[in-house]
Amino acid sequence: MKLSRNKLYSIIFISCLTGYIWLYYVSTQNRTNNPSIEACFIKHSLNIPCPSCGATRSILSLIKGNFTEAFFINPLGYIILTIMILAPIWIIYDVNSNRSTFFKFYQNTESFLRKPKYAIPLIFIVIINWIWNITKEL
Repeated sequence: MKLSRNKLYSIIFISCLTGYIWLYYVSTQNRTNNPSIEACFIKHSLNIPCPSCGATRSILSLIKGNFTEAFFINPLGYIILTIMILAPIWIIYDVNSNRSTFFKFYQNTESFLRKPKYAIPLIFIVIINWIWNITKEL
């Protein structure tokens, strides 16, 4: 599916905004009444964690400065938080300056990741992370 600049920016911006709302919601919940706030469809359906299970807790640990804890919960939290911070700023810059630098970066990154010599190792890393999540019983 070929995305236009504006459609991509809308999807990414709304996704980041939704992520911020989710993080706020989870961080303000009373853990004694609801010790396990989960939204993972895979975990609820199959009773096994997905590769990104624990990412919310990982991001919350990063925000609190617990970098080692965040890594051991789920290293994908680092990537997700970086995207959540940089993407909206970059998109706002592009929209205000009438440029498409984020869009071009996205297209170049997508083209790069479609090459098997890069895609296969990254898929392998995600599978290893998934196995690790399963063994940790996230």
